[in-house]
Amino acid sequence: MTGVELLPKEYGYVVLTLALYCFLNLWMAGQVGKARKKYKVSYPVMYALESENKDAKIFNCVQRGHQNSLEMMPMFFVLMILGGIRHPLVCASLGLLYAVTRYFYFKGYSTGDPQKRLTIGKYGWLALLGLLICTISCGINLLLG
Repeated sequence: MTGVELLPKEYGYVVLTLALYCFLNLWMAGQVGKARKKYKVSYPVMYALESENKDAKIFNCVQRGHQNSLEMMPMFFVLMILGGIRHPLVCASLGLLYAVTRYFYFKGYSTGDPQKRLTIGKYGWLALLGLLICTISCGINLLLG
């Protein structure tokens, strides 16, 4: 018996949701690349200085939108992978919600007004909380057998 056979069939939704988030991340990275060209911020500079670039704030907002998503990615992936073992459909649904909120977080941030990241983006923490609960449930279930 392989390890894949130990997972519920519905775990495939968890895997596909994670793949979707990878595409979202690649799209955000592409948006940062476009912003680099548009606002003339060349590598290896991560953030533009307002004293050197009149468009620094808007570029930095695009960069931060992606950077924050990268910072949250390991926790999101771990919670999806572990919680999905016991609750694959719930985790896949919460993961989809998280991806949608991350899209709006990025789009709002990219306007140059950091507050706009919170209109829909602020609800991403609810998805993470749900994933954390699923992961705790999985751990308790493993311990109790």
